[in-house]
Amino acid sequence: MKIPKLQIGSLSASIPIVQGGMGVRVSLAPLAAAVANQGGIGTISSIGLGDIKASADEYVRTAKEALANEIRKAKSLTDGHLAINFMGVLSNINDLIKISVKEGIKIIAFGAGLPTKLPALVPDPSVNLVPIVSCARAAGLILRTWDRRYNRITDALILEGPLAGGHLGFSAEQLEHIEDFSLEKLLPEVLEVIKPYEDKYGKKIPVITAGGIYDGKDIARMLSLGASGVQMGTRFVCTEECNVSQQFKQAYLDAREEDIVIIKSPVGMPGRAIHNKFLKDLEVKGKLKITCPYRCLTVCKIETAKYCIALALLNSYFGDVDNGLIFCGQNAHRVDKIVTVKELIDELLSELKEA
Repeated sequence: MKIPKLQIGSLSASIPIVQGGMGVRVSLAPLAAAVANQGGIGTISSIGLGDIKASADEYVRTAKEALANEIRKAKSLTDGHLAINFMGVLSNINDLIKISVKEGIKIIAFGAGLPTKLPALVPDPSVNLVPIVSCARAAGLILRTWDRRYNRITDALILEGPLAGGHLGFSAEQLEHIEDFSLEKLLPEVLEVIKPYEDKYGKKIPVITAGGIYDGKDIARMLSLGASGVQMGTRFVCTEECNVSQQFKQAYLDAREEDIVIIKSPVGMPGRAIHNKFLKDLEVKGKLKITCPYRCLTVCKIETAKYCIALALLNSYFGDVDNGLIFCGQNAHRVDKIVTVKELIDELLSELKEA
Protein backbone atom coordinates (compact mmCIF):
# COMPACT_ATOMS: atom_id res chain seq x y z
CA MET A 1 0.00 0.00 0.00
CA LYS A 2 1.21 3.47 -0.85
CA ILE A 3 0.67 5.73 2.16
CA PRO A 4 -1.10 8.89 1.00
CA LYS A 5 0.36 12.33 1.57
CA LEU A 6 -1.59 15.02 3.39
CA GLN A 7 -1.95 18.16 1.30
CA ILE A 8 -2.97 21.38 3.08
CA GLY A 9 -2.86 24.33 0.73
CA SER A 10 0.59 24.35 -0.86
CA LEU A 11 2.06 22.22 1.95
CA SER A 12 2.46 18.48 1.52
CA ALA A 13 3.17 16.21 4.49
CA SER A 14 4.58 12.84 3.45
CA ILE A 15 2.38 10.95 5.94
CA PRO A 16 -1.26 11.72 6.83
CA ILE A 17 -0.63 12.17 10.55
CA VAL A 18 -1.03 15.40 12.51
CA GLN A 19 0.14 15.46 16.14
CA GLY A 20 -2.54 17.24 18.14
CA GLY A 21 -1.88 20.47 20.01
CA MET A 22 -2.20 19.61 23.71
CA GLY A 23 -2.15 22.23 26.44
CA VAL A 24 -0.95 23.10 28.96
CA ARG A 25 2.65 22.72 27.69
CA VAL A 26 2.13 19.09 26.63
CA SER A 27 2.82 19.86 22.97
CA LEU A 28 6.01 21.91 22.83
CA ALA A 29 8.86 22.30 20.35
CA PRO A 30 10.71 18.97 20.88
CA LEU A 31 7.57 16.88 20.30
CA ALA A 32 6.29 18.92 17.35
CA ALA A 33 9.72 18.92 15.69
CA ALA A 34 10.13 15.17 16.16
CA VAL A 35 6.79 14.50 14.44
CA ALA A 36 7.64 16.91 11.62
CA ASN A 37 10.99 15.14 11.14
CA GLN A 38 9.09 11.88 10.54
CA GLY A 39 7.02 13.45 7.77
CA GLY A 40 3.93 14.36 9.78
CA ILE A 41 2.69 17.74 10.95
CA GLY A 42 3.89 18.69 14.42
CA THR A 43 1.74 21.02 16.47
CA ILE A 44 2.77 23.37 19.28
CA SER A 45 0.00 24.34 21.69
CA SER A 46 -0.18 28.07 22.42
CA ILE A 47 -2.12 27.49 25.64
CA GLY A 48 -0.67 28.19 29.07
CA LEU A 49 2.82 29.24 28.03
CA GLY A 50 2.80 32.52 29.96
CA ASP A 51 3.34 33.09 33.67
CA ILE A 52 -0.20 32.62 35.03
CA LYS A 53 0.78 34.26 38.34
CA ALA A 54 1.92 37.43 36.63
CA SER A 55 -0.02 40.66 36.28
CA ALA A 56 -2.17 41.14 33.20
CA ASP A 57 0.48 43.05 31.26
CA GLU A 58 3.23 40.64 32.28
CA TYR A 59 1.12 37.61 31.36
CA VAL A 60 0.55 38.91 27.84
CA ARG A 61 4.24 39.68 27.41
CA THR A 62 5.50 36.36 28.78
CA ALA A 63 2.96 34.37 26.75
CA LYS A 64 4.03 36.02 23.50
CA GLU A 65 7.72 35.59 24.27
CA ALA A 66 7.27 31.95 25.28
CA LEU A 67 5.36 31.10 22.09
CA ALA A 68 7.93 32.85 19.90
CA ASN A 69 10.71 30.93 21.68
CA GLU A 70 8.94 27.58 21.15
CA ILE A 71 8.50 28.29 17.45
CA ARG A 72 12.15 29.26 17.06
CA LYS A 73 13.28 26.20 19.00
CA ALA A 74 11.13 23.90 16.84
CA LYS A 75 12.43 25.48 13.66
CA SER A 76 15.98 24.89 14.84
CA LEU A 77 15.16 21.19 15.19
CA THR A 78 13.25 20.56 11.94
CA ASP A 79 12.66 21.70 8.39
CA GLY A 80 9.31 19.88 8.44
CA HIS A 81 5.78 21.19 8.75
CA LEU A 82 4.73 22.91 11.98
CA ALA A 83 1.33 24.12 13.16
CA ILE A 84 0.21 26.17 16.15
CA ASN A 85 -2.98 25.28 18.00
CA PHE A 86 -5.20 28.03 19.46
CA MET A 87 -8.33 28.10 21.58
CA GLY A 88 -10.83 30.76 20.59
CA VAL A 89 -11.48 31.48 24.29
CA LEU A 90 -7.90 32.63 24.99
CA SER A 91 -7.94 36.23 26.19
CA ASN A 92 -4.79 37.07 24.23
CA ILE A 93 -5.49 34.92 21.15
CA ASN A 94 -5.09 37.71 18.57
CA ASP A 95 -1.63 38.62 19.87
CA LEU A 96 -0.57 34.97 19.85
CA ILE A 97 -1.80 34.36 16.31
CA LYS A 98 0.00 37.48 15.06
CA ILE A 99 3.27 36.44 16.70
CA SER A 100 2.97 32.95 15.14
CA VAL A 101 2.52 34.40 11.66
CA LYS A 102 5.41 36.81 12.26
CA GLU A 103 7.62 33.84 13.22
CA GLY A 104 6.81 32.11 9.93
CA ILE A 105 4.20 29.52 10.94
CA LYS A 106 2.12 28.39 7.94
CA ILE A 107 -0.62 26.34 9.65
CA ILE A 108 -3.03 27.81 12.21
CA ALA A 109 -5.36 25.32 13.95
CA PHE A 110 -8.26 27.05 15.72
CA GLY A 111 -10.59 25.33 18.18
CA ALA A 112 -12.92 26.10 21.11
CA GLY A 113 -14.90 28.71 19.22
CA LEU A 114 -15.99 29.69 15.74
CA PRO A 115 -13.20 31.56 13.91
CA THR A 116 -15.53 33.78 11.91
CA LYS A 117 -13.03 36.68 11.89
CA LEU A 118 -9.83 34.67 11.44
CA PRO A 119 -9.28 35.52 7.74
CA ALA A 120 -9.34 39.22 8.62
CA LEU A 121 -6.70 38.65 11.28
CA VAL A 122 -4.56 36.50 8.94
CA PRO A 123 -5.12 37.78 5.39
CA ASP A 124 -1.90 36.21 4.06
CA PRO A 125 -3.11 33.38 1.76
CA SER A 126 0.14 31.44 2.30
CA VAL A 127 -0.87 30.85 5.94
CA ASN A 128 -3.21 27.85 6.06
CA LEU A 129 -6.24 28.33 8.32
CA VAL A 130 -7.61 25.11 9.81
CA PRO A 131 -10.65 25.34 12.10
CA ILE A 132 -11.43 22.50 14.50
CA VAL A 133 -15.11 21.49 14.44
CA SER A 134 -17.23 18.79 16.02
CA CYS A 135 -20.16 18.73 13.60
CA ALA A 136 -21.20 19.49 10.03
CA ARG A 137 -23.29 22.45 11.17
CA ALA A 138 -20.23 24.28 12.53
CA ALA A 139 -18.24 23.47 9.38
CA GLY A 140 -21.04 24.85 7.22
CA LEU A 141 -21.36 28.03 9.27
CA ILE A 142 -17.63 28.76 9.02
CA LEU A 143 -17.48 28.09 5.29
CA ARG A 144 -20.61 30.14 4.60
CA THR A 145 -19.28 33.07 6.63
CA TRP A 146 -15.79 33.04 5.10
CA ASP A 147 -17.19 32.68 1.59
CA ARG A 148 -19.54 35.64 2.02
CA ARG A 149 -17.25 37.98 3.98
CA TYR A 150 -13.78 37.16 2.68
CA ASN A 151 -14.24 35.28 -0.60
CA ARG A 152 -12.17 32.50 0.99
CA ILE A 153 -12.64 29.01 2.38
CA THR A 154 -10.77 26.98 4.96
CA ASP A 155 -7.55 25.30 3.88
CA ALA A 156 -8.52 22.18 5.84
CA LEU A 157 -10.82 21.15 8.68
CA ILE A 158 -10.08 19.09 11.77
CA LEU A 159 -13.16 17.08 12.75
CA GLU A 160 -12.83 16.17 16.42
CA GLY A 161 -15.11 13.43 17.70
CA PRO A 162 -16.32 12.74 21.27
CA LEU A 163 -13.51 10.31 22.20
CA ALA A 164 -10.90 13.07 22.26
CA GLY A 165 -8.98 14.23 25.30
CA GLY A 166 -9.29 17.55 27.11
CA HIS A 167 -12.14 19.90 26.37
CA LEU A 168 -14.81 18.47 24.10
CA GLY A 169 -17.11 20.17 21.62
CA PHE A 170 -20.11 18.17 22.80
CA SER A 171 -22.67 18.76 25.54
CA ALA A 172 -22.97 16.50 28.57
CA GLU A 173 -26.27 15.25 27.15
CA GLN A 174 -24.67 14.36 23.81
CA LEU A 175 -21.88 12.49 25.57
CA GLU A 176 -24.49 10.28 27.24
CA HIS A 177 -25.31 9.04 23.72
CA ILE A 178 -21.76 9.02 22.44
CA GLU A 179 -22.42 6.39 19.78
CA ASP A 180 -24.70 8.86 17.96
CA PHE A 181 -21.72 11.20 17.40
CA SER A 182 -19.03 8.80 16.23
CA LEU A 183 -16.55 9.93 13.60
CA GLU A 184 -18.05 7.33 11.29
CA LYS A 185 -21.35 9.23 11.46
CA LEU A 186 -19.95 12.77 11.58
CA LEU A 187 -17.44 12.48 8.72
CA PRO A 188 -19.90 11.78 5.86
CA GLU A 189 -22.02 14.73 7.02
CA VAL A 190 -19.01 17.08 6.97
CA LEU A 191 -17.88 15.80 3.57
CA GLU A 192 -21.35 16.54 2.20
CA VAL A 193 -21.39 20.08 3.64
CA ILE A 194 -17.99 21.04 2.22
CA LYS A 195 -18.54 19.71 -1.31
CA PRO A 196 -20.34 22.80 -2.72
CA TYR A 197 -17.47 25.00 -1.50
CA GLU A 198 -14.86 22.66 -2.97
CA ASP A 199 -16.72 22.85 -6.29
CA LYS A 200 -17.08 26.63 -6.15
CA TYR A 201 -13.40 27.30 -5.37
CA GLY A 202 -12.03 24.39 -7.39
CA LYS A 203 -9.94 22.97 -4.59
CA LYS A 204 -10.15 20.20 -2.04
CA ILE A 205 -10.82 20.90 1.62
CA PRO A 206 -9.01 18.06 3.40
CA VAL A 207 -10.81 16.78 6.49
CA ILE A 208 -8.55 15.51 9.27
CA THR A 209 -10.35 13.31 11.79
CA ALA A 210 -9.42 13.35 15.48
CA GLY A 211 -10.59 11.84 18.75
CA GLY A 212 -10.00 8.20 19.63
CA ILE A 213 -7.60 7.49 16.76
CA TYR A 214 -5.21 5.00 18.34
CA ASP A 215 -3.52 2.70 15.81
CA GLY A 216 -2.84 2.17 12.14
CA LYS A 217 -6.13 0.30 11.71
CA ASP A 218 -7.99 3.38 12.90
CA ILE A 219 -6.05 5.54 10.44
CA ALA A 220 -6.86 3.15 7.58
CA ARG A 221 -10.55 3.19 8.50
CA MET A 222 -10.69 6.98 8.53
CA LEU A 223 -8.91 7.23 5.17
CA SER A 224 -11.29 4.67 3.68
CA LEU A 225 -14.25 6.79 4.82
CA GLY A 226 -12.94 9.87 3.03
CA ALA A 227 -10.70 11.58 5.57
CA SER A 228 -7.47 13.02 4.19
CA GLY A 229 -5.57 12.44 7.42
CA VAL A 230 -5.87 11.97 11.16
CA GLN A 231 -4.89 13.95 14.22
CA MET A 232 -3.56 12.08 17.25
CA GLY A 233 -2.79 13.45 20.70
CA THR A 234 -2.92 10.78 23.39
CA ARG A 235 -0.47 8.45 21.64
CA PHE A 236 2.21 11.16 21.61
CA VAL A 237 2.11 11.88 25.37
CA CYS A 238 4.11 8.77 26.23
CA THR A 239 6.97 9.52 23.87
CA GLU A 240 10.50 10.43 24.85
CA GLU A 241 10.19 13.78 23.10
CA CYS A 242 7.07 14.92 24.97
CA ASN A 243 8.08 17.43 27.65
CA VAL A 244 5.61 16.48 30.38
CA SER A 245 6.87 15.06 33.68
CA GLN A 246 7.53 11.36 34.15
CA GLN A 247 4.70 11.35 36.70
CA PHE A 248 2.31 12.63 34.02
CA LYS A 249 3.35 9.83 31.64
CA GLN A 250 3.13 7.25 34.43
CA ALA A 251 -0.47 8.25 35.06
CA TYR A 252 -1.21 7.24 31.46
CA LEU A 253 0.65 3.95 31.86
CA ASP A 254 -1.21 3.15 35.10
CA ALA A 255 -4.68 4.22 33.91
CA ARG A 256 -7.43 1.65 33.61
CA GLU A 257 -10.40 2.10 31.30
CA GLU A 258 -12.67 2.87 34.26
CA ASP A 259 -10.27 5.63 35.40
CA ILE A 260 -11.03 7.75 32.33
CA VAL A 261 -13.95 10.03 33.07
CA ILE A 262 -15.86 13.05 31.82
CA ILE A 263 -15.55 16.13 34.05
CA LYS A 264 -17.09 19.57 34.00
CA SER A 265 -14.32 22.08 33.42
CA PRO A 266 -14.20 25.49 35.13
CA VAL A 267 -14.70 26.95 31.65
CA GLY A 268 -18.13 25.33 31.51
CA MET A 269 -17.28 22.63 28.96
CA PRO A 270 -17.13 18.86 29.43
CA GLY A 271 -13.64 17.42 29.38
CA ARG A 272 -12.03 13.98 29.51
CA ALA A 273 -9.41 13.26 32.16
CA ILE A 274 -7.91 10.60 34.39
CA HIS A 275 -9.83 10.25 37.67
CA ASN A 276 -6.80 10.77 39.90
CA LYS A 277 -6.23 11.93 43.49
CA PHE A 278 -6.77 15.57 42.51
CA LEU A 279 -10.27 14.91 41.18
CA LYS A 280 -11.11 12.57 44.06
CA ASP A 281 -10.01 15.15 46.64
CA LEU A 282 -12.00 17.80 44.82
CA GLU A 283 -15.15 15.73 45.23
CA VAL A 284 -14.63 15.92 49.00
CA LYS A 285 -13.40 19.53 49.28
CA GLY A 286 -15.88 20.89 46.77
CA LYS A 287 -13.84 23.98 45.90
CA LEU A 288 -10.24 25.17 46.03
CA LYS A 289 -9.06 28.72 46.65
CA ILE A 290 -8.54 30.59 43.38
CA THR A 291 -6.47 33.68 42.77
CA CYS A 292 -6.63 34.99 39.23
CA PRO A 293 -4.32 37.94 38.51
CA TYR A 294 -5.10 37.53 34.83
CA ARG A 295 -8.11 35.90 33.20
CA CYS A 296 -6.35 33.75 30.59
CA LEU A 297 -9.65 32.27 29.35
CA THR A 298 -12.57 34.57 28.58
CA VAL A 299 -15.16 31.92 29.49
CA CYS A 300 -13.67 30.87 32.82
CA LYS A 301 -16.34 31.23 35.51
CA ILE A 302 -14.05 32.39 38.30
CA GLU A 303 -16.86 33.08 40.79
CA THR A 304 -18.20 29.52 40.59
CA ALA A 305 -15.10 27.61 39.46
CA LYS A 306 -13.95 24.86 41.78
CA TYR A 307 -10.28 25.26 40.81
CA CYS A 308 -7.95 27.10 38.43
CA ILE A 309 -7.67 24.81 35.43
CA ALA A 310 -4.45 26.44 34.17
CA LEU A 311 -2.72 25.86 37.52
CA ALA A 312 -4.07 22.30 37.79
CA LEU A 313 -2.75 21.40 34.33
CA LEU A 314 0.60 23.05 35.05
CA ASN A 315 0.95 21.08 38.28
CA SER A 316 0.67 17.84 36.32
CA TYR A 317 3.10 19.08 33.68
CA PHE A 318 5.70 19.72 36.39
CA GLY A 319 5.03 16.38 38.15
CA ASP A 320 2.68 17.28 41.01
CA VAL A 321 -0.06 15.02 39.69
CA ASP A 322 -1.71 14.65 43.10
CA ASN A 323 -2.59 18.34 42.82
CA GLY A 324 -3.04 18.35 39.08
CA LEU A 325 -5.50 17.63 36.31
CA ILE A 326 -4.47 15.09 33.66
CA PHE A 327 -6.37 15.37 30.39
CA CYS A 328 -6.40 12.31 28.14
CA GLY A 329 -8.25 10.66 25.28
CA GLN A 330 -10.63 7.74 25.73
CA ASN A 331 -7.95 5.23 24.69
CA ALA A 332 -5.25 6.40 27.11
CA HIS A 333 -5.61 3.16 29.09
CA ARG A 334 -4.26 1.25 26.08
CA VAL A 335 -0.89 3.02 26.27
CA ASP A 336 1.59 0.63 27.93
CA LYS A 337 5.08 1.91 27.16
CA ILE A 338 7.19 4.98 26.48
CA VAL A 339 8.70 5.06 23.01
CA THR A 340 10.38 7.55 20.71
CA VAL A 341 8.30 9.44 18.17
CA LYS A 342 10.08 7.55 15.39
CA GLU A 343 9.20 4.20 16.95
CA LEU A 344 5.57 5.22 17.37
CA ILE A 345 5.18 6.48 13.82
CA ASP A 346 6.97 3.42 12.39
CA GLU A 347 4.48 1.25 14.28
CA LEU A 348 1.49 3.28 13.06
CA LEU A 349 2.65 3.15 9.44
CA SER A 350 3.32 -0.58 9.64
CA GLU A 351 -0.20 -1.16 11.00
CA LEU A 352 -1.64 1.15 8.35
CA LYS A 353 0.03 -0.83 5.57
CA GLU A 354 -1.24 -4.11 7.01
CA ALA A 355 -4.77 -2.71 7.29
